[in-house]
Amino acid sequence: MGQTLTGLLTSVRAIAGRPGTPPRARPGGGPDPELLAALRHCGDHLAALAASGPLTDARRTRLIASIGALTTACSTPGADAFDALLRTGQQALDSGGDAGARLALALADEATVLRARSKGAWRLRGNALDALGRSEEAITAYERHLALQQNAAASRDVERRIATLRAAGDRIDEALALVGGGSDGGEGATGAGVGAGAVHLSRHLPAADALAAFTELVRLRTAERGAADPAVRRLAALYAEHRRLADRDPMADPLLSGAEPIGVPGLRRFLAGRTVCLVADTPHTAEQEQRPGSSLAALIGGYDLVVRCDAVRHAAPTARTDLHAVTLRGDSPWKGPRWDRRATARLVFGDPLPHWRLALRSRLVPGAQDRIGDATLRRPLHDPALLAEAAADADEPASTAFTVLRLLDFLGTPARVDLIGFEGPAALPPREREWIGARTGRTDDTAVRITLR
Repeated sequence: MGQTLTGLLTSVRAIAGRPGTPPRARPGGGPDPELLAALRHCGDHLAALAASGPLTDARRTRLIASIGALTTACSTPGADAFDALLRTGQQALDSGGDAGARLALALADEATVLRARSKGAWRLRGNALDALGRSEEAITAYERHLALQQNAAASRDVERRIATLRAAGDRIDEALALVGGGSDGGEGATGAGVGAGAVHLSRHLPAADALAAFTELVRLRTAERGAADPAVRRLAALYAEHRRLADRDPMADPLLSGAEPIGVPGLRRFLAGRTVCLVADTPHTAEQEQRPGSSLAALIGGYDLVVRCDAVRHAAPTARTDLHAVTLRGDSPWKGPRWDRRATARLVFGDPLPHWRLALRSRLVPGAQDRIGDATLRRPLHDPALLAEAAADADEPASTAFTVLRLLDFLGTPARVDLIGFEGPAALPPREREWIGARTGRTDDTAVRITLR
């Protein structure tokens, strides 16, 4: 792949020139200036990829192949390279990360200059701006796409995305009005009277900056007036709504394959009034669970919901799993084994958001779950709209079982929550056991069940 990448970069530079230098004239005319500019952007991206080391990501491999097709189209007299340009932009966006989104935006900009009435070019520009968190600019591009699109049914997802982005911005405007800062429609909008120093918040800020400013505004206002203040409670509710709108995927993901995304309200309803047990994945528990007539099998079978966590290595593939919870770990959590154990609902905990989204797309198995927790449930311990705890020591992250326990305890709707088999090798870390011990209702004589409520 290294030689192929180097050879492609050489070809791109030969056609389009190097950064900062005008392209060389080609005999008999050549590609449009916009196409040459697009190739120079591709060349810069290829150079960065070459410097990053060996490529093992299939998405980047597809992007390189797409750049190769664009290069071929640009070097072939009479060839129409516009479709290849749009495909390369989409592959850049699909490759993930800010660098891919920036390349997609650069290619979309050249495409809209080349063909100002291309609905595909404007949609690509909107998607790229959306991925970069530039919501207001994305809305403008999406609206241009809709104005050119004759088939309304083909763009309903774009209409939904515009509505979502506008709703997120409206929450910011209402928050600013609530704290007395107002909104002048620019980047100078502030929350007035919130401690020392102004908090700069505006719907025109990039999404990450707006979220950070909104978080700080809620923190300062809460410290100033207290969490019981009605205005602070409304501000916190607006913040939670903004988070949920901002975390929503831009477009429907076909890999969910009919699974219903559920947030906090949906999970509450799913758990309401039910008895729940978390079953440790140990050889002993698995053996007892599979043994006909065993008391442990009867015990587990008596619960309304059975929860299992992470990679279930010992329990039988057919062992009942009503809720499967997994925590993303490592630098590339999207590269792990696929979640093929059948479960009624699946919760995936992880941060940052792009890694979480990519892991879902890479590891979910269509049909293996009826419901999937949405982005509002991906970090329950630290989300200000949920438990709002400070991030734990990276050397001692919370176990998945503990995260599930804390979430169920916070939601408060299950009739009972029990732990089964969490002793010996499956024992939780000391600080987690301490939390459980302070809330234990009773412990069975067999030491296999701890009742929290």
